[in-house]
Amino acid sequence: MQALGFLLSALPVEDILKNLHSLITPYIQQLEKLAEETPNPSNKLAIIHILGLLSNLFTTLDISKQEEESGENAPPIKSAPPQTGPNPVVVVLQQVFALIQTVLSKWLNDSQVVEAVCAIFEKSVKTLLHDFAPMVSQLSEMLGQMYRTIPQASALDLTRQMVHIFASETDHFPPIKALFELVTSVTLTIFQQGPRDHPDIVDSFMQLQAQALKRKPDLYLSESLDVKAVFHCGVLSLKFPEAPTVKSTCLFFTELIPRCADVPPVARLLHEDGKLLLSAVLEAIGGQSSRCLMDQFAEILFCLNKHCFALLTVWLKEALRSPGFPSSRVTDEQKDTFSQQVLRERVNKRRVKDIVKEFTLVCRGLHGTEYAADY
Repeated sequence: MQALGFLLSALPVEDILKNLHSLITPYIQQLEKLAEETPNPSNKLAIIHILGLLSNLFTTLDISKQEEESGENAPPIKSAPPQTGPNPVVVVLQQVFALIQTVLSKWLNDSQVVEAVCAIFEKSVKTLLHDFAPMVSQLSEMLGQMYRTIPQASALDLTRQMVHIFASETDHFPPIKALFELVTSVTLTIFQQGPRDHPDIVDSFMQLQAQALKRKPDLYLSESLDVKAVFHCGVLSLKFPEAPTVKSTCLFFTELIPRCADVPPVARLLHEDGKLLLSAVLEAIGGQSSRCLMDQFAEILFCLNKHCFALLTVWLKEALRSPGFPSSRVTDEQKDTFSQQVLRERVNKRRVKDIVKEFTLVCRGLHGTEYAADY
């Protein structure tokens, strides 16, 4: 299917559509038949197989390659390319959209089928970029309904792609904003109920929040978004045992902290609750998190030092004053040295990482040991 996608991409658009229809019509007819059947393990495999074939085809079917090969540069992500008619992949997706919704309605409880559906759109969005625009509103609505009914990580990953490409465009901002607020609200409810059973959702959620802050921080100006709750969920997620989830959460905070300069809700939040974040970071360095994650925690410290220096100076002093915190193995003198070393480094991120690695060894009683040297 990927090879066919490459071959079709080289044809004129009208020929692509003609060939595309004859190529995928048998699969669509089979999918229609399967969608009518009562869900069972064998038709589930067949559905996933057909959805996978379409995904692979749409991964490589890219008519913009023709423009690049004819000497034109590909348009940057910020400006949409001129439209000469709908992209063939969009034409097909619009035709099968209702069918995909029917499949979803019967298989919404099955994460593998939901992942296969999301993969079709995710690969199409990645390949088409702005050519996917005619489907933004439709897909945003479907994604919202899916996630509201049964939250799954694959829906958050697809939302992240949509935010990355379309959040900066005025025409598409309203549906993207509505989707972002909906999935955030639903995920906050999961946190209230107990997020430990869903590390994959928490991981994808933190990546989505980081992407939103990076691409369109205006999303954080919305009154419908509970920025404080998202922040507290992030602090909680830093304590998860799963390394990928913690890495995504650290990424979220390194995107959030610099926004204190231009997003007032973030500035207020850090002023009020930043000490909680610092305490969670120090706990992790003190031995609560795996040593392989120390670079990520050092990045948060570096960000706080760069953007909230005055506050960090006070917070560090207050936090490290507590006896036995972040570890009973460190002396007051070692804590003072660590604090002074961190506050001194506002430019050299590499140095902060080295300081954190050194301090975490002391906290764990590993400083100077062979085990530490071999790590």
